[in-house]
Amino acid sequence: MKKYITLLLLFVFASCHKENIKDKLRVTTPYYDKAWSFSDKGMVDSSFVYFNKAKEESLKNGDSILVAKSLINMAIISGDQGDYFGSQELSLSAIKYLNISNEKQKEILSSNYNNLGKMAHLLKNYDEATSFYIKAIALSNNEQSKIIYSNNIAINLSAQKRYHESLKYFEQLLKNKDVQKNNNNFSRILSNISKTKWLQNPNYNAAPDLLRALHIRENENDLWGQNASFSHLSDYYTKKQPDSALFYSREMYRVAMKIKSPDDQLQALQKLVKLSHQEETKQYFELYQKLEDSVQTARNAAKNQFAVIRYETEKNKADNLLLQKDNTEKKYQIIKQKIVSISTIFILVAASIIAVLWYKKRKQRLELEAQTAIRENQLKTSKKVHDVVANGLYRVMTEIENQEEIDKDRVLDKIEDLYEKSRDISYEEVKFTDQNFHERVSDLIKSFATDTTKVALAGNDPQLWKKVTAQVKYEIEHILQELMVNMGKHSGASNVAVKFEQKQDKINIYYTDNGIGMPEEMRFNNGLRNTGTRIESIHGEITFDTKVEKGLKIQISFPIT
Repeated sequence: MKKYITLLLLFVFASCHKENIKDKLRVTTPYYDKAWSFSDKGMVDSSFVYFNKAKEESLKNGDSILVAKSLINMAIISGDQGDYFGSQELSLSAIKYLNISNEKQKEILSSNYNNLGKMAHLLKNYDEATSFYIKAIALSNNEQSKIIYSNNIAINLSAQKRYHESLKYFEQLLKNKDVQKNNNNFSRILSNISKTKWLQNPNYNAAPDLLRALHIRENENDLWGQNASFSHLSDYYTKKQPDSALFYSREMYRVAMKIKSPDDQLQALQKLVKLSHQEETKQYFELYQKLEDSVQTARNAAKNQFAVIRYETEKNKADNLLLQKDNTEKKYQIIKQKIVSISTIFILVAASIIAVLWYKKRKQRLELEAQTAIRENQLKTSKKVHDVVANGLYRVMTEIENQEEIDKDRVLDKIEDLYEKSRDISYEEVKFTDQNFHERVSDLIKSFATDTTKVALAGNDPQLWKKVTAQVKYEIEHILQELMVNMGKHSGASNVAVKFEQKQDKINIYYTDNGIGMPEEMRFNNGLRNTGTRIESIHGEITFDTKVEKGLKIQISFPIT
């Protein structure tokens, strides 16, 4: 039976799930307003579509603030539908459109970091969640928002069983005058702190404060709060007084039905299955299964739809870029023809003045230089096509072939990256970003793992690459790619290991596989010739150990600076 969102996670949603950035920095468009209109009606799919339209329109208009707000609201919707990774991706992409130095934009950033904290918490990355919540508090000037974020930190610590630290946050919140003045905030913190004290000490009598919090919430007609209180009380009484626990579980289910919260209904049904008499257990279990299937189906459909929306948007961008490329190439051909025509006329005029013998020698020399230049350009272009396009496509094909479930967004991102690189293939300057290089290396090597080939990676730490220049990283990435492509095409290996280590001022890379190996007389050619050239360019060395009984061992060494 699948384990659903725990009580502590439910409080994350209760405290900040409904937060949005609708009114922060009031900048808007018709698409943005329409998105909120659908959101207010509970039509999240349509709301997501129009937030996406607002984002694209704002990109064209250069309105970075509205781009960020649209992305954050799309992230919140994705998180609501259970797509935690998609929500993280959208929130992280929003950060680059906001300026942390701008006081008016800090509150939007604060909301975004809070959403990142929620997603990290739900994915059980607790330390990361705490870091995001702390950033949210530091950027916010709104006291109510700070209360919510502090409550989230306390819940996050409690989820890690760090009860002592969690209670410090809760106790500080209880002393806050704004919390004491607001019954909803006060009852939430009171219920949470009582629950945490009981978790820390099972003998602690949490009932008086839990019931006090429930009474406040009933007086305030706070149904979401009542739902949480009933859940707390059910957990507290489960072992002490099972009949009371059963009563509060039924109350939780009743309120969860009223507030139309399927996650809370599922949690209440789990409690009822555990606490009810035998004749009722089957009935509750059937309700649980039916609701669980319905929730999963709805969420999967929503996640798929969101993915399709983003895919279509990126596809349209790619199509537009292709049209631009075609127009540029046509203009280039026209200019090239004009240059050729003018050059030809000039050569003919000059040739008529020069003596025949000298003209012939000069002509021969020019032809020789032209052929040499063409050959050099062909070699450079061939090298770029091989490194950037051919190996990149082979890597993408390998991933598609060996993954049961294909992440369309990730595949499209890689294809788009290859497309962007192929556009610049005729330029000398190599555009390369070395941000998160260790992750790029890990993704590159692990992408060649298949059902029949296991790939192991060791020593690839961020610190290892800290002092390595971007140009060297660029060359190392293509060297590794060439080795892995050759392995995939020719070695027949079932086990591949790549190890990185730093010794003094050098980095060593050890490649080992159990494939068919390499003949001793084999020389660099094609891709391997490029590999040799690259290693020379970074003042490195490569050693092939072909004397092993089976397989191949390669060691690459290069200086750090």
